[in-house]
Amino acid sequence: MKAGERLALAGDHRPRWRRSLRRLLRLALTVIIVWGIGAVILSVVIVAYGETDRAERADVIIVLGAGIRMDGRPGPGLLRRATHAAILYEQGYADNVICAGGFPTRGVQRSEADACREVLEARGVPRAAIYLEESSRSTEENAVYSKIIMEENGWQRALVVSDPYHLLRANVIFNQAGVAHTSSPAVSPSLGQYAPSVIREVVALHWQVFKTVLNLPYSYVPWL
Repeated sequence: MKAGERLALAGDHRPRWRRSLRRLLRLALTVIIVWGIGAVILSVVIVAYGETDRAERADVIIVLGAGIRMDGRPGPGLLRRATHAAILYEQGYADNVICAGGFPTRGVQRSEADACREVLEARGVPRAAIYLEESSRSTEENAVYSKIIMEENGWQRALVVSDPYHLLRANVIFNQAGVAHTSSPAVSPSLGQYAPSVIREVVALHWQVFKTVLNLPYSYVPWL
């Protein structure tokens, strides 16, 4: 018997569970590679979408909430978003602004919406034109509760403002909420902030798909 034939016969006597495990590992590796490629493509789409300004005249500008500091001052993300919203207001894109964002869970006794209003007023936006949505804790709740304010005031179309990396998911969520809108990105953060935020958005979009498939209600996940 030739050596190759002996090896082939020897291979046939390997435990079945070991052969099954090898096939399972190959399948898992294939899935991981395919997912990794998909995640990279999704990251590119997130960046490309977010860096495109789609601003159009609307009834109201909606500033999506971001973190505030322990002393109650607007965090860098909220400062970027609110400042950009003020510029859009100055340019006449809308006559009203909704500041969306509730109270942080880390003990700060001030809502993100109130901190947003501070930035807007400092840029000359009149208080009468600013509406506070202080109940939300997530982008989904931003959309749901902002829609209520829009309906109460008879507004039909919104201009959503957020950081570039956040706008693709925000667009999906506002579409699901039934809010007619366009979007405009704030100034991009530094690369050190941008890259981790894009990775987080990839994870958040996976969660959004999962929730949509299972028809789960809007929810609050602190790190998303």
